[in-house]
Amino acid sequence: MSLSSRTVVVVLCFLFVIAPYFTRATTDGVRARCDSKQFRNDKHFRSCIDLPVLDSYLHFSYVRETGVLDVAYSHTNVESSSWIAWGINPTSKGMLGAQTLLAYRNSTSGFMRAYTSSIKDYSTMLQEGPLSFHVTQLSAEFLNGEMTIFATIVLPSNTTVVNHLWQDGPLKEGDRLGMHAMNRDHLKSMATLDLLSGQVTTTKAANDNMLLVKNIHGLVNAVCWGIFMPIGVMAARYMRTYKGLDPTWFYIHIFFQTTGYFGGLLGGLGTAIYMAKHTGMRSTPHTVIGIFLFALGFLQILALKARPDKNHKYRNYWNWYHHTVGYVVIVLSVYNIYKGLAILQPGSSWKIAYSTIIGVIGLFAIVMEILQFNKRWGGLCCKKSKDLEADQTACIDV
Repeated sequence: MSLSSRTVVVVLCFLFVIAPYFTRATTDGVRARCDSKQFRNDKHFRSCIDLPVLDSYLHFSYVRETGVLDVAYSHTNVESSSWIAWGINPTSKGMLGAQTLLAYRNSTSGFMRAYTSSIKDYSTMLQEGPLSFHVTQLSAEFLNGEMTIFATIVLPSNTTVVNHLWQDGPLKEGDRLGMHAMNRDHLKSMATLDLLSGQVTTTKAANDNMLLVKNIHGLVNAVCWGIFMPIGVMAARYMRTYKGLDPTWFYIHIFFQTTGYFGGLLGGLGTAIYMAKHTGMRSTPHTVIGIFLFALGFLQILALKARPDKNHKYRNYWNWYHHTVGYVVIVLSVYNIYKGLAILQPGSSWKIAYSTIIGVIGLFAIVMEILQFNKRWGGLCCKKSKDLEADQTACIDV
């Protein structure tokens, strides 16, 4: 074996020996957040765990024989205008039935408020109420962007494993607790906690279902309201100027508009109702605009039944109404899709993809407006010129 080969073998053996130490050091660095925490009230806990999402960690001490659980739930990187919550669900995995501890900073006094709330349905407002187990020494603190809840909980004796969950959200005007975000981390903030070993097992089934519903809601609405509707409007506006495309443009227009509306009604509204039922989503500008859009779409369908003939004296008024409502629907649809993306936060790729598509549609509309300018507005200019010439002729005759 040559000298260079021996050197390589020695180096590989050395790396093999010290690799576990590097791994252990990395793991310790990851765990250092909860291990290095020192509480101002000199509290000490036997165990601590870094929770997998939402920049949170949990300190606790548990006595199995008495069921007494001392906890300190900490959430880092939060604004003072936020609320945090940690709870135990004694009946199932998930939000429904959770017995929660909540805290927020009072916007007027600046003092922390901590209280308990039992979540009995998905439309909860997280109002104050007693829990199914005894809670004492409940308090909270906010320091350097970190909010912490302290409490002593009395669980049934010999309890070893609990389903726990944690969350945060915005504080609205009047210290009302706003709805938490609907992104992946906020939907994954629940797990099974072994009180003896400190091991955490994440809960996947319910979260995966909600993520699927959320993605379907965003995709269906983006396609139906944000893509099909604009295409249908452009078909009516630009294809009808070509005589050879009459009445093809009308059928294309009807296809995209009805497909967009009923697709959004079944897929978009249906998934919105499901999310509202299972996540406690409350009324927001996004939901109000969505309901308004469905109402306008329904009026457009009714308007087709009342459409006068081309030569009818009221046809111009009908055209004005139909076109105005149609453009309002398009503008509100695009705006509401971006509002929905901001709420659901599915990832930047979704926003980039939709922005690209709507940008291409908008660019196509600009090009067609330029190409059809003379057809669309030339007649109006000529009419004004003829009227002006007629007026001048009348003046000369006089």
